[in-house]
Amino acid sequence: MQTALLQLAEDFLTAIVFVIIYLATGNLAAAVGIAIAIGIAQFALLRFRGRGIDVMQYLSVGLVIALGGISLVFNDPRFVLLKPSAIHFAIAAVMLRRGWLARYMPPIVTQNVSESVLTATGYAWAALMIALGTLNIYIAMSFSIEIWAWWISAGALGAKIAALVVQFVVFRTLVRRKMRAIAQVSP
Repeated sequence: MQTALLQLAEDFLTAIVFVIIYLATGNLAAAVGIAIAIGIAQFALLRFRGRGIDVMQYLSVGLVIALGGISLVFNDPRFVLLKPSAIHFAIAAVMLRRGWLARYMPPIVTQNVSESVLTATGYAWAALMIALGTLNIYIAMSFSIEIWAWWISAGALGAKIAALVVQFVVFRTLVRRKMRAIAQVSP
């Protein structure tokens, strides 16, 4: 879970830095420029360290450059705020692949929770990502940057943490039930 949260922070770092700088200075060009520089620096750091660069990292740096440029052209900071939606939709597309969740589960879960439950849970995660991406577009285009900042830092993150907790409780309950049933059958 720590790795997932760290990856999430890396994916949204440019948007978070953009909001902080824009709110502190009111300077759109500086906020966009610094966000783009951070996005490029993150990308360069991965290459320098010799780590593989996946599609999401290419998407992330491309989005910060494209949406930052659009924000500058239209003099509207809200376009940068759409980056998390694109990330959510891209993640949802991956999560729509049947069985993706099973490889992230420990053996005790994959051995004791049915494949249909794991598949349904994977699709539920995809639905959550689509809902969060759609809600982000609405909030970014309809409300102030301050409200958007609250949403992306507390609302969207809180929804993901709540989903993780629900998933953990449900899977733990299912595993315990199955283990009890096996124990009752065994002499």
